[in-house]
Amino acid sequence: MRFLLSNDDGVHAPGLMAMADALARIGEVTVVAPLGECSAFSSALTLDRPLRPQTLDNGFIAINGTPADCVHIALNGLLDFVPDIIVSGINAGANLGDDVIYSGTVAAALEGRFLGRPSMAVSLVAERAKTLGIEAYRPAAEMVVRLLQHWPSLALPPRTLLNVNVPAGELGQLKGFQVARLGHRGPSADVLRLQDPRGHDVFWIGASGDPLDNAPGTDFHAVNEGFVSVTPIDADMTRYGVMQTVEHWVAKA
Repeated sequence: MRFLLSNDDGVHAPGLMAMADALARIGEVTVVAPLGECSAFSSALTLDRPLRPQTLDNGFIAINGTPADCVHIALNGLLDFVPDIIVSGINAGANLGDDVIYSGTVAAALEGRFLGRPSMAVSLVAERAKTLGIEAYRPAAEMVVRLLQHWPSLALPPRTLLNVNVPAGELGQLKGFQVARLGHRGPSADVLRLQDPRGHDVFWIGASGDPLDNAPGTDFHAVNEGFVSVTPIDADMTRYGVMQTVEHWVAKA
């Protein structure tokens, strides 16, 4: 198998390196990742400046753009082959529930599905994940390899990707895989309003909200119970269940 690997934590992130090492055992890996940190960039594309790929000493390709930029460019002219699978991650921190709306990790995988390639986003659920070294990510990488070894038997509908969240810890502590729906978070913490040294107002976005819907069957619950959550995500955001309600409302206008 030929893999295209990207992320949103940057080309030097330990999670990316751990995933590259693991994928190299089962196929050919090409890394195209952002030059720097791009967490919470969602599906942003860079349209106001040129993007310049540069090949690093380890063979990884860094691009001065977003996660979606990296996959978009890789599949539209940078690479001279078509990858079998796109893997994004391993992200430093959870992408559970509503996190997927903002996640650059998920966006990179989503960009792959927009362009017709099977994709998977992978995240490590850990406190202070960005401070962890490569060894902390290796169990998650191993679990992904176990999934990918069975990839040929999986038939996903078009524009569908898999969102995978792995609890932090040793490989032997993980209970296995659990297919789960997205849960939901409560409101984020309040925006923090401060003043800079010149007396101007500045704002810090608050932390993500605590889980609001973490019932059995959700990705939050699966991870809390020690399972690797696997959630199929549909790029179609239409809320079909309320189409008729909106049609009746529009008819009154």
